[in-house]
Amino acid sequence: MARTRFVRLLVVTTFLCVLAGQLRPLAAAAGGLPRDLFSLGIASRICTDRASTAKASTDFGHMVEAAPEAVLHPATPDDIAELIRFSASSPAPFPVAPLGKGHSGRGQTLAPGGVVVDMRALGRGHRARVNVSAAAAGADEPHVDAGGEQLWADVLRATLGHGLAPRVCTDYLHLTVGGTLSNAGIGGQGVSARPADRQRTGEMVTCSRAKNSDLFFAVLGGLGQFRVITRARIGLEPAPKRVRWVRLAYSSVVTFTKDQEVLISDQASESGFDYVEGQVQLKRTLSEGPKLTSFFSGANSTRFAGLASRSGSSTLYCIEGAMYYNEDATTMVDQKMEALLRQLSFEPGFVFAKDVAFAEFLDHFDAGVFKRIFRDANPAGLIIMYPMNKDRWDDWMTTMTPTSDDVFYNVALLWSALSVRDVEQLNRDNKTVLAFCEKAGMKYKQYLPPPHISRWNKIIELKAKYDPQAILSPGQRIFSSLAEAASSAVA
Repeated sequence: MARTRFVRLLVVTTFLCVLAGQLRPLAAAAGGLPRDLFSLGIASRICTDRASTAKASTDFGHMVEAAPEAVLHPATPDDIAELIRFSASSPAPFPVAPLGKGHSGRGQTLAPGGVVVDMRALGRGHRARVNVSAAAAGADEPHVDAGGEQLWADVLRATLGHGLAPRVCTDYLHLTVGGTLSNAGIGGQGVSARPADRQRTGEMVTCSRAKNSDLFFAVLGGLGQFRVITRARIGLEPAPKRVRWVRLAYSSVVTFTKDQEVLISDQASESGFDYVEGQVQLKRTLSEGPKLTSFFSGANSTRFAGLASRSGSSTLYCIEGAMYYNEDATTMVDQKMEALLRQLSFEPGFVFAKDVAFAEFLDHFDAGVFKRIFRDANPAGLIIMYPMNKDRWDDWMTTMTPTSDDVFYNVALLWSALSVRDVEQLNRDNKTVLAFCEKAGMKYKQYLPPPHISRWNKIIELKAKYDPQAILSPGQRIFSSLAEAASSAVA
C-alpha cells in the first residue's frame, strides 16, 4: 500500500541556484518613474544609484534578472503604504516588489522598471519589531508579533528568552517571516498587510481567520500578489531544552515510505517524533553527501556508502526524526525512542543518533546545507521527500495539493549549480522528472517553478479586489495584467 500511495500522490518542488554565468533578463516597464514620486515624504529613502538597483536586480537563485528604477529603504510600514498608494493612483502605475533575503524563486522579489522595497531596512536602527507576549491570567495564548522583515532565527532567539518557541519553524531559519508566509504559509494567527482594498489602496489592514479572512488566506502562499506583509502574529508554545535526533538508513523505497507514513499517522502522534523528514541520497552523493553534514562522523560516512554496495542499490534513503524533551525527562525519552524504533524497519545497525540543544537542532539546515553541501556545489544539492497529511492543509490556501486522499508526498529537488551549462542540464533533468510522472499516470503538482495555485477563478477575483493594477511582485509573471489573468481564467 505504501508504494501504491507514493506513486499516486506527489508534489514536486524544484529549486535551482546558479552561482555564476549568464542571467535571463525580464522585460522592464517603459518610461521610468513619475517625477512626482521624488516629491513625496519618502523621497530621501529612495535610492536610484546603480549600486542599489544592481543589488536588487536578481535573487538568491540568480536565474533571472530585472533592474528596478529605484530601491526604497523604508523607515516604517507607512513608507511602504505611501509608495504603493502613489503607484496605484498614478496614470502609469509601476511595479512594486518587497525584498527580504531574496530567497524567493524565479524573480518574485524583482520589480522590472519599478521600485524594490528593501524590507530589511524596517529593522535597522528602529525600535524592536519582535514583541513577545507570554500567557497571563485572562490574556491571549502566548504569541510573538514580528515584523515581516525579521528573520526566523531572530524571532526564535527572542522567544527562547521567554522559554517559548514558535509552534512551527522553517527548516532554514535565515529567511524572513513575510517571505516565508507569502511563499507557503506555515501558520500564524494574524497578518498585517498593505494595502486595504480597492477603494483605499495603500491603507493598513489587519486580517486573520475571523477578520478579513479572504485576504488572510490569500496572502498565505500568495507569492506576494495581494499584499506586502509587514507584521505577523505567530503562536508560541513552551520551548524544550534538548533534542534527541536520529537518522535511519533504508535501501528500499517501499520500506522507507511505509515507515514515514507510520510516523505521521495518528497512532504515532503522541509517542512518535516531533519532527520527521526524509532524504534521498543518489549515487553521486552516497560517499560525499554524509561527509558534508555535521551529523555523520567519517567512519559512519564510510558505513553509509558501504550499505549501498552491499545492497546493490544506487540510491539510499534516510528518515530524519527528532524528539524534544527537557533534562528531567531523559529516561523517558530514551524509553520512547527505543519503543518507537522497534516499530520501524530501517537497515539493522544503521541508526545514527545525536543529542543537541533545541536551538542548535532548529538551525541545522543552515549548517548542513548552505554552509556545507552548497558551499562547493558543482552541481550538487539534496532531495527531500516526506509525506504530509492532507487534513493539515486548509482548503482556503492558495497552494495546490495533488489529490483529496489522506496522504501525499512532497519531493523537493534542491539543486545548486556553478555554471550556465549546469543550469541547462538541471532544467532538463527537472523536465524529465515531470515527463516521467505524466507517463506513469502519477497525480502530481509542480509547485515551483512556475507557481501552481488552486482556485484560479477565486485568485483572479482576489487580485482584482486587492491589486487591480497588478503592480505587486510581477517578477514571476503569474499575470502581467488583470485582462491577461481574466482570459487565463476563462480559458
